[in-house]
This record gives sequence, structure tokens and C-alpha cells, in this order.
Amino acid sequence: MNDTAGALAAGRGAAPGEFTFRGMLIGVLITLVFTAANVYFGLKAGLTFSTSIPAAVISMAVLRALGGASLQENNIVQTVASAAGTLSSIIFVLPGLVIVGWWTGFPFWMSFGICASGGILGVMYTIPLRRALVTDSDLPYPEGVACAQVLKVGAGEAQNPDIAAVESGGAGLKAVLVGSIVSAAFYIMVQTQLFAGDVVRYFRFGRAGAASGFDFSLSFALFAIGHLVGPAVGVAMLAGALIGWGWAVPHFLLAHPAGGSAAAAAQGAWAHYVRFLGAGAIGVAALWTLGTLVKPVIRGLTGALNASRARKAGQGHTLARTERDIPIRTVALVSLGCLVPVGWLLWHFSRISGLGRFDVLLAVGGVLFVVVMGFLVSTVCGYMAGLIGSSNSPLSGIGILVVVIFALMLVAALKSHLPADAGRALVAFALFVTAVVFAVASIANNNLQDLKTGQLVDATPAKQQWALVVGVIAGALVIPPVLDLLNHAYGFLGAPGAAPARALPAPQAGLISALAQGVIQHNIDWSAILTGAGIGAACIAVDAALGRLRQSVRLPPLAVGLGIYLPTSSTLMIVVGSLVGWWFNRRCERLPRAEALKQLGVLLASGLIVGESLLGVVFSALVVFSGRAAPIALIGPQFKSASMWLGGAVFAAVIYLVYRWLPKLVSA
Repeated sequence: MNDTAGALAAGRGAAPGEFTFRGMLIGVLITLVFTAANVYFGLKAGLTFSTSIPAAVISMAVLRALGGASLQENNIVQTVASAAGTLSSIIFVLPGLVIVGWWTGFPFWMSFGICASGGILGVMYTIPLRRALVTDSDLPYPEGVACAQVLKVGAGEAQNPDIAAVESGGAGLKAVLVGSIVSAAFYIMVQTQLFAGDVVRYFRFGRAGAASGFDFSLSFALFAIGHLVGPAVGVAMLAGALIGWGWAVPHFLLAHPAGGSAAAAAQGAWAHYVRFLGAGAIGVAALWTLGTLVKPVIRGLTGALNASRARKAGQGHTLARTERDIPIRTVALVSLGCLVPVGWLLWHFSRISGLGRFDVLLAVGGVLFVVVMGFLVSTVCGYMAGLIGSSNSPLSGIGILVVVIFALMLVAALKSHLPADAGRALVAFALFVTAVVFAVASIANNNLQDLKTGQLVDATPAKQQWALVVGVIAGALVIPPVLDLLNHAYGFLGAPGAAPARALPAPQAGLISALAQGVIQHNIDWSAILTGAGIGAACIAVDAALGRLRQSVRLPPLAVGLGIYLPTSSTLMIVVGSLVGWWFNRRCERLPRAEALKQLGVLLASGLIVGESLLGVVFSALVVFSGRAAPIALIGPQFKSASMWLGGAVFAAVIYLVYRWLPKLVSA
């Protein structure tokens, strides 16, 4: 029997210990941790992180201790955890209902219904796309391939002997744990106010009263995100911050002078004008990205369908185990089953929002929009994830596109038939429908990455797809209470009654809700958005020129838009992390076991994110239950200057020490 025939025969058999109860349980428990961390961090920084690799490392350690684990069982655990972690991207839309003042919290069953029904629909939609975009595709799937390598390391099947040798001693888990402990400990010190949470300065200049400033948030999680996204994204975000705070804030203050402190003036100019520049840049960059994917998606689907017909004609029962998806009839039934609660949610929302006169029309039209737009965004997001990775995929662009299209449809169909005061209800309904579609998009953005990992480790697609459903349900149970907790502890920037100094930025939710209001209520500054669109177009041209000159040097337009839109407290430390990560990877090239050391750097960064984010959720609970903004503070604000210098010095020293420690971990 030749190698191909042997592999096919093995593929038709059952995978050893693949879909197990303990694997499901471990996956769900990891889900609870990473979903809470991603929700908090996404609201704070406007970015979420991929949970696949840290989940795989933790899974390997736990299952190794229990004994009898298989490569495929480890894969199922990370599949559950990564699906739930990705579903947390719903925070890019759902808090918009609080920001526009429609909700004061997050009703559990409505929020759960959006997340669960949209997420499961996203799983179902990606199943017919698996062969098109995974099996018969040349897409690189960077995160899926990396996660497969981590899993193979844990099973002793790594092709790189240096990585296998290092991981056999548990170095990966040590890196995750140390990162988590370091960031959690520093976060606690910040909450005692012995260390400042940021290094910040605002200043006035010029005779006309221009102002600007900077805010380096002393956040290990932001630093770690920078390490993970790399120097291209980091430099692009720096360019956006320079456009926003070096030019736009002073420019708008000259045009619209503001009194008060430099900080108040600069923050006011950013909130009222500059973030709409970022919105325009993000929108144009997102549309450009989507436009470049139309032909490849159509070409890939057409070729894959032709190949599938030729391969499966009368021979479906002979498919290898590793090519068996959930049956298409089951996919159709589950999809219809998801649309029933979606329809009810839309009908119920229209009834309670004062749009009951058109409840049936809104429910039916909303379901049709979810069906059609959901499949389109699943295809596009799946392709984008395969091309550039789930973490770098412009999901916010999907949200922008969906909310603008649906808001325009509502204006065209209903606005003239409703009283003038019904505008807020239409805005809320547009955000509600967008949230459902976004849940579909976020899961599609992740699932094909997981299925690529499964392909590389000989997993059974059908079992992995059911594991994705389990992950979606687990994440949907966690997200509403965590959102509610954070809302009561901090609030969201722009929401009624939220204190700007403490509120979580929730940048994408704020942007998407502002666009919905602008389209429906005609109260948005389109001139700022159009100027931002021009900046986005210029960034696209610069990026294309750089790509022609040198492929390795790019300026991602979406990252530039985020740099303009996000406050410097969210961007500057990401820039620092990206540059330090680049330096670390360059240094690794001169050391033994370079690839193993780079991988440990990724795992250390994942730990830094998890530790701070989880403590952020715990501290939110302390704030809510104690009723105090700083429940563990040991000193007062009069020591702000000293704590800023102390915190900055300790932060820099810890970064230096942990990066010096990683090579010792490899050589141990």
C-alpha cells in the first residue's frame, strides 16, 4: 500500500479519542477565561486576540497530566476555546445600544440570543465553504498553521526538533504562566495607585491656543498586542496617531477654539472631530480590502465546486474521515433552526421599541437581510482570515458596511412612514440587526482557521464543527454578564452618564453607532468623514506603492485608520510592543533555536494579555460591589507625579527582564 492509500485508509477510520467529554469540559473552562479576557480587552483597546495558541498550550499541559491524550483531542479543546474567544468580537457592535442610550444594560436572553443564533449560523455557513477555502485553496492561514505546529509539538510530532525539545520540558506553559503573573501583579499595583496607569502629558502651543498631547498607557496587555501584530501594524498605528494628534487635533482647535485645560481642549477636539476622520479612513480601507477579495472569492468557490462535483459524483460514501463534514441536510435544518429565534428577536425588539406597526415587515426583512448578508460576510471573512489571519482581518469594516447598508434600507423603506421621534428606535433596530450579522461574521472569521488546523492534524471536520457550536454556546453564556459587569463598573465612552475619564473606549461600537445615527438622523459631520476617507485613500496608495517597491515593507491602511480613531492611551503602547517584538525576533535570529524562542515570545505575549485582562474583569466586580471607583487604593492622587515615574520605570525594567529570561528558558 502506498503512502496516499495508507493515509486515506487511516482517514476513513475513527480518530483516537477525538470528541471526548473531558475535552469538551476543558475547552468550555478555558472558554470562560479567554472570553472574559477578550471582552474586557476589546472594549479597552479596540482589538481582540486569538485564543487558539494559548488554549492549545494549556490544553496540552492539562491533558498530558491526565494521560492518554491524542493530538486530535487537543485540537478539539482549542477549537472550542477559539470559537468562544472569537465570538467576543460582538463587543464591536452590541455596546452601541448602550452608547445610543437605548439600553442601560445587557438583557441576558436577548444578548445570548444574538450571540448564540448568529454564532451557530456562522458555523453552518462556513461548512459548505471548507473545501472551497481550505482543502482546495492555497491560502496560507497563518494562525491555523501556527496552531497546528503547536499541537504537533505537544504530541511529539513537530518537524522542527528545536521546538520539540523546548516544548517537551513545558517551556510554552511556563511562558504563558509567567506572562500572566507579571501582568496581573503589575495591574494590582496600578490599582493600589502606587504605580500610575499611564504616562500622560497635554500641552498648549501657539498663540491661537492649539493643543495636543500623548498618553502612554502602562498596560502589559497593550504591549503584548503590539508584539503579536508586528511592526507593520505598529508603525501604521503610529502614523495614524501622528496624523490625529500631530495635525488633526491642533487643526480643529484652531478652527474651533476651546477654553479650559490643554487636556480638556485636546480630548474635546478628538472626540468631536478627529475620531470621524478615523471613521472615514477605516471605512475606505475596509471597502478597499473587501473589493480586492471579490474576484479571488468567486474564483476559489467556482473552482472548488467544479472539483467537488468531479470528486464526489456517486462516491460520497468513500470520502475519508478527514473529509467528512456535517451532512448538508443537517446544516440546512440547523440554519433554519437559528433563523427562528432570530426572527422572534427582531419581531420582539420592534414591538418593544415602538415600531410595532411594522413588526412583521421588520422581522421578515431583517431575517432575509441576515440570511443574505450573513452568507456574503461569511465568505469574505473566511477568505480574509485565510489570507492575513483572523486577528488582522478587518472585522470592523464588515460592521461599518453592514450598518450603513441596513440603515439606508430602513431610511428608504420606513423613515417617511414614521413620526419624527421614531429615529432613535430605527437606530437601535439597525444596531440590533447588525449585531446578529456581526456574530455570523466573527465566527466565520475564525472557523475556517480552526478547520485548517484540523486539516493539518488529521481531525474529523464534522466533529470539529460540532465543537465550534459548543464553543459558540459557551461564549454566548459568558459575554452578556461580563458586558453588564463592565458597563456598571466603567460605562462606555459616549454613553449617557458615563464618566469620560473612566469609561471604556469601546471604539468600534462607538463608531458604528455614530454611523447608524448619522445615516438615520442626519446628524453626523460628513465633512470630517470625507476628509478621513481621503486620508484612507492616500494610505491605500502609499501601501500599494510600498508593496511594489518592497513586499516586506507595508503600511496597512486599516491600522492607520485605527491609529487616528483610537485614543493614544490605546495606540502608543501597542506601537512600543510592536517595535520591541520586532527587535526580539531579530535578536532571536542570532541565537540558537531561533524558531522555538520566537514561539515562546508569542506565548509570553499571550500570557501578558490574559493576566491583565482577567484581573480587569475581577476588578470590575470589586468596583460594582464596593461602590468605590478605586477600592484597593493605598495612596491618593496627590502622588500622581511620583507614581507615574515609578510605574514607568518598573514597567520598562520588567519588560527588559522577561525578554532576557526567555533565551534562558530555551537553553534550560
